[in-house]
Amino acid sequence: MTRSNSYSVLRHLRRSAVATGIVLVLASGGAHAQQGGGESTMIKLIRGLMDSGALTPEAGQALLLEAQRDAVASPAASTAASTAQAGDVRVPYIPQTVRDEIRDELKASVMAEAKANGWAAPDQVPDWTQRLRVQGDVRVRNESRLYSERNSDIEVDWARINAGNGYDVNGNTHLGLPPLRNNRQDRTNSWRIRARLGVVADLGEHTRAGVRLATGNDNGPVSSTQTLGGGLAKKDVWLDQAWLSWAPVQGLDVIGGRFSNPYWSTDTLFSNDLNFDGVAFKYRHALGDDGFSLFATLGLTPLEYSSDGFPSTSQSKMKSENKWLNGLQVGADWQFGNEQKLRAAVGYFDFRNIAGEYSQPCALYAGADFCSSDWSRPAFMQKGNTLMLLRNIALNPLDPANTPMPQYVGLASEFELLDLNLAWETPLFAGYALRLEGHGIKNLAFDRNAMWRRAQGGIVTNLATAANGVAGPQDIDSGDMAYMAQATFGHLALKQAGDWNLWLGYKRLEADALPDAYNDSNFHLGGTNAKGYYLGSSYMFDKNVSLTGRWMAAKEITGAPQSIDVFQLEVNAGF
Repeated sequence: MTRSNSYSVLRHLRRSAVATGIVLVLASGGAHAQQGGGESTMIKLIRGLMDSGALTPEAGQALLLEAQRDAVASPAASTAASTAQAGDVRVPYIPQTVRDEIRDELKASVMAEAKANGWAAPDQVPDWTQRLRVQGDVRVRNESRLYSERNSDIEVDWARINAGNGYDVNGNTHLGLPPLRNNRQDRTNSWRIRARLGVVADLGEHTRAGVRLATGNDNGPVSSTQTLGGGLAKKDVWLDQAWLSWAPVQGLDVIGGRFSNPYWSTDTLFSNDLNFDGVAFKYRHALGDDGFSLFATLGLTPLEYSSDGFPSTSQSKMKSENKWLNGLQVGADWQFGNEQKLRAAVGYFDFRNIAGEYSQPCALYAGADFCSSDWSRPAFMQKGNTLMLLRNIALNPLDPANTPMPQYVGLASEFELLDLNLAWETPLFAGYALRLEGHGIKNLAFDRNAMWRRAQGGIVTNLATAANGVAGPQDIDSGDMAYMAQATFGHLALKQAGDWNLWLGYKRLEADALPDAYNDSNFHLGGTNAKGYYLGSSYMFDKNVSLTGRWMAAKEITGAPQSIDVFQLEVNAGF
């Protein structure tokens, strides 16, 4: 700011302050010297302030009229005037509305001139910063994983096999065990963190954009939790969200990019940390004023694209093989009675082209480094689904018994999910409430015969011992149903210090009820083929900061023993 501007600011503020002070003092009951036979001092002051521009004509005229009315001699005023002595003052009454109007107009005048001349703060902050909102949260967790001593100690880590160069299933050429998961030794008191930081920008009347970063042990989709330790090494940060949103009409929101789960769901189907790629159309419409509304979501999500150059060592490239999740959900909200709330939704989720495919014969012994179905192995998996071998490996005619057979695995079942969600909330007493939730899932595409035909190379998980020694589709030990039930009591939404709630629930997820890649990674440490209960409680001990503890006890539904209990104690802070 230049020196001349500084002087201008001071003069303007001094003049405005003097004018404001005089008028407010007079208006609130200050002394007005009365001169006999002429205009009162108050009237002259008002005219002077109007001439200087400190008072608008409208406000000045209102004060003049009030002063002139008070100056007219009434019987009481005449009596008082006849006994008045030199130096006496007269105090007129100014209505509060007039005082407020004067104060507001003076304030607006000062701020408008300051902004126009660049004196005040509004122009010192760029306009774009006023359209940004920063959002984030931090979580610090202590976690213990407790395994039963009766658990099987031969649980193959198929995800690691798929991420590597396969596993040689020929016992003549490879005697070592495949990579195995820990299934018996406890892991106690692991310290873990999650941090997420995002920015949302209002681009215009109808458009928004968002970007968010998050921690995570790896690029897996279901968890943003980072385990501490590692020699105190720095921790990774990933691009967690990047999206654009367009709301062309009221109630409709179109969002594209990478964004949070657009469906109403529980972590039985989709992990709370899971984000979606692609595009989603969300619509909500209220019906009348009786608290009833409808909502719908349509999502188109690319799960995987086959490599553009596959196979990399061949002149002949394969056609594009893409995996998709297409979802449609419709539901309703109803608020009735004494703050009763009911929500229900039905959804259909079609996971397209994610089942494994048995390859054409591939002569790996002759130097080939791929098979035609390698693309069909999942990019990410947890555990539980029925798996099949993917490669049709040709034997070396010169030494067939000693032909290496490195295998990948894929999903034996297809997945088309019918999804039903229901929640009911009711107030109880002393500000407490109860919420009951239910979530059911059925895989409409589950078919043991189709799985057996698809798995020409063999089923490697969820296969029971055949009674007659000859396995068949009837020996696939799996299922197509999943459900969850939960009750929550207390303050359902933690808003202030002292709020608390507690919950108790039960889950059952049959092996092929849903893809094991995308659901909660905490219960039974992720995946399907699990059942058990869970309970927990949260307490908010400061604004936006809460303490949560939860216990999850789960075991296998079918197959070898696999009991896993998980205890978590954590502090969550949001901003």
